[in-house]
Amino acid sequence: MTKTKKQMGTDLRSGVNQGDAGLTAEAPAPESSARSHVRNFVLLVATSLGAFLCYLMAMPFVPALGWALALAVMFAPLQERLELRFKSPSLAATLSVLAVGLILLVPATFVAQQLVAQAADGAQRIDSLFESGAWRRVLDTQPRLATLAAKIEKRVDLPGAAKSLASWLSKMAASIIKGSVFQVLGFCLVLYLLFFFLRDRAVALHSIRSLSPLSHQEMDRVFSRVNDTIHATIYGTLAVSLVQGLLGGLMFWWLGLPAALLWGVVMALLAVVPILGAFVVWVPAAVFLALDGSWGKALLLTFWGLIVVSTVDNLLYPMLVGKRLKMHTVLAFVSVVGGLMVFGPVGLILGPVVLTITIALLEIWPDPSTAIQE
Repeated sequence: MTKTKKQMGTDLRSGVNQGDAGLTAEAPAPESSARSHVRNFVLLVATSLGAFLCYLMAMPFVPALGWALALAVMFAPLQERLELRFKSPSLAATLSVLAVGLILLVPATFVAQQLVAQAADGAQRIDSLFESGAWRRVLDTQPRLATLAAKIEKRVDLPGAAKSLASWLSKMAASIIKGSVFQVLGFCLVLYLLFFFLRDRAVALHSIRSLSPLSHQEMDRVFSRVNDTIHATIYGTLAVSLVQGLLGGLMFWWLGLPAALLWGVVMALLAVVPILGAFVVWVPAAVFLALDGSWGKALLLTFWGLIVVSTVDNLLYPMLVGKRLKMHTVLAFVSVVGGLMVFGPVGLILGPVVLTITIALLEIWPDPSTAIQE
């Protein structure tokens, strides 16, 4: 049966009315939309406030968290081997933490004790050298150097500078003694956090992936860069600087210079910072030996510093790091020095890590292949 035009028109109007009714039913009410906006705004404010408060609470623990994170990355292979052998993540993490504690605690205790003794002895030597006037008698035996020293002394108060150095050494020894208790507590906190970082590392990585807006491939890219940066910083920067400080300190000890361990530690610390290096210590020491008339020792120290200490960086760094840390010298300098200024000693690691993550995100951002597919 065919419908008349009147019936077809009626059906068409009925369908349109039903469609309008359906659209009207699906469209949110103005009050509901406004309530949703208010809810989202309140949720945003509450979340931001909570994140800020969490930031304030976490700040005192940033040094311990930073060192624990770095150690967890370094000792993750050991943790994996122990888990395969003992079939217990908790037991494996406990053994790993004990190993880390023994590796770090025993040398740190010995070095701290020696630093205190040598810093106090160095301060006493400097005081006696300038109070007795022995440094002037040494210069009198070298007329050319005496003339140069006289010109320098007109502009710089050498005895005052020496007293300031002696005072700094005394204060450093006192600060090591006073801060030993807090250092031990901080070290225990690092080991405590390290246990959970090792045992629950898979859960932590999964949580970060689930909260991140990046894809799994992009997160793998970021994790890989962070892992490479930590390895490069510890193996490349810290390990090489420790070797340079050890070699410099051994030469100081062999030549009979005072506070060999102290100056070896100072050389190691200076070697960490790009542009600076161990030469800041051994060059003045060589000059001091020359002024004292020990030209053979001065030449030997200069040769050792130029040929051995300074070339260790060029030999060991590529072997330990390779191409893992792709960072310009200026960026490395800013990340290390800026990290030290912002985070303290742990900035040696957190500074390069923060910069590496930022660079990785900047590389991901303009990549058209990372666009979200509909």
